[in-house]
Amino acid sequence: MKKYNVEQLPKLFEGAAAVFAEKKEELCSMDANMGDGDLGLTMSKGFEALPDFIRQNMEEKDAGKTLMKAAMKMAGLVPSTMGTLMSSGILEGGKALKGTAEFGALEMVIFLQAFAAGIQKRGKCQPGDCTILDAMLPAAEKAAAAEEEGGDLCKVITMALEGAREGVESTKNMVPKFGKAAVFSARAVGTADQGATAGMYFLEGLKNGICS
Repeated sequence: MKKYNVEQLPKLFEGAAAVFAEKKEELCSMDANMGDGDLGLTMSKGFEALPDFIRQNMEEKDAGKTLMKAAMKMAGLVPSTMGTLMSSGILEGGKALKGTAEFGALEMVIFLQAFAAGIQKRGKCQPGDCTILDAMLPAAEKAAAAEEEGGDLCKVITMALEGAREGVESTKNMVPKFGKAAVFSARAVGTADQGATAGMYFLEGLKNGICS
């Protein structure tokens, strides 16, 4: 079973950075209808900074501590609502993997479960509230099922992405309860949540970094 070590973490975040650079305008456009219109810029800026930061600040044989450092860097760099939620997810995922030198399928499941829990705790949101949690929770659930069936790391992150896509689709039938999206909730009917979409793109980037 293929596993990654701490030195390979930058590659995973390079995958995420590339996806957010590609999807920057799309996310900004989505956010302009329901928020401040800067989601794509925020995500692109935050994830673009992480690969080099991780290279320069990695904790030898401790992926968890390295991820925690990356989360704090992101929180300081992009202190927006989504920047805070993303960094909170990464932080909790890092805490769950503290002391882990290598990570494979099981460790990815642990990371994703903690990521979702971190978002729920920081955002005080619940499934069905039309947030990033509605992408990340089904992603963690699909990842766990894939790991239990013996899936390797690539299979686990692939199924996580599938779960996130299903979650994004489900937000089209939800009513936003937070932020400016709640104010313009009438516009949300039939529209995917931009935060959930950002979560999906994060997983797409990780998948590209892992499975390539």
